[in-house]
This record gives sequence, structure tokens and C-alpha cells, in this order.
Amino acid sequence: MQKRNWVMIAAAVAGTAAAGAAAFIVREKRTEQPPYTVERTDGAIELRRYPELLVAETETKGPREKALGSGFGRLADYIFAKNRGGEGIAMTAPVLSERDAPIAMTAPVTSERTGDQWRTRFVMPAKYTREALPPPGPGVTISTVPARRVAVYRFSGFATDAALAKAEAALRAWLTKERLESGAVSYAFYNSPFMPAPLRRNEVMIALAD
Repeated sequence: MQKRNWVMIAAAVAGTAAAGAAAFIVREKRTEQPPYTVERTDGAIELRRYPELLVAETETKGPREKALGSGFGRLADYIFAKNRGGEGIAMTAPVLSERDAPIAMTAPVTSERTGDQWRTRFVMPAKYTREALPPPGPGVTISTVPARRVAVYRFSGFATDAALAKAEAALRAWLTKERLESGAVSYAFYNSPFMPAPLRRNEVMIALAD
């Protein structure tokens, strides 16, 4: 009898945990994302067009994962109103990360890699204009990313340096085969650290000429 009770308790706990995990995954998948149109799909690769986007961005130095963590924390403090007054801003996906590069008004965006400098961006919810956003905190800038055309390689799992390098190499090889002029690379991350690896969405984006 006692063993049966423990089995029932374990089953109830497992069921509750599974329900909680399912609700978490559904909530993440409902996170607002910037709009885009797909011009072409080839397996894990897409050619997309994005409209002009309003972003909060910050620059950090160091290895990619450390710089991304620092940049994410700084931007999270801004959107969750931890370093300013007023209400918080809804979280969106993806988080964008790239090597430091000037924001050009034409495509492709070309850049010179400058060692360990990184730029991390949050796309602002569509309901906001630049004027309606709260003033940015220290180290945070509100910017506009021009409308652009990009090639994207999507993959699941953890976005390690090796995984990102492999995805970028595959994407650049495809672009060379298709004779498409390419530019700077950036990375897009859609999930919190708690999302299971098989369900994670990571993307390598390479700017294209129109």
C-alpha cells in the first residue's frame, strides 16, 4: 500500500512538471517576433526580407558567450525597468548578436571584424515608436535597423561557437553556389536558457545585396 502511494505521488509530480514544461514552451513560442517575408527555402536555409526595425542595442567586449551574457543583462535591465522608472517593455525574440560593425543604410552591410567587440540587440515590440520608448539606460542605445535582405541558416540544439561556425560555413558555401553576394554575419537566438535543446531555435544570418 505504501509503495503504491509513493508511485501515485511520483506520477502526480511528474504530471505537474510535464504540464508546467508544456505551458512554458507554449508561452515562449507566443513571444512576439519581428515580421519578415520568405523569398525562398532550401532545407535549413531561407532567404528573407525584413522591414525596418526599432531596436535597443548595446556593445560589449570579450568572448562571444561572455559578451552576449553581458549585453543581454544590460538590455534586460532596460526592458524590465530595473535601471529606470516607468513600466517594463514586453520581451520579444530573437536576441540578435553580431561583431561590431557600422549600421549602413544600404545592403549588404559590410564590416571589418574588430577583435572582441560585439553588439547585442533586442527588437522592440511593434506597438512602440522611438518617441514612445522610455529613455535608455547607461550603455543602451535606441536605433533603427534599415530594411534588409538576409540569408538564414536555422538549427536546433545549443548555439556553441562550433555550431555557429559550422552553420555559417554551410550558409556561405550555399551562397557561393547560388552566386549571391554576401556581407556581414549576425546571430539570432529565440529561446531562454531553460528551453530543451531539441526545441531551441538558433539562426545564423548573412546580409545580402538587394
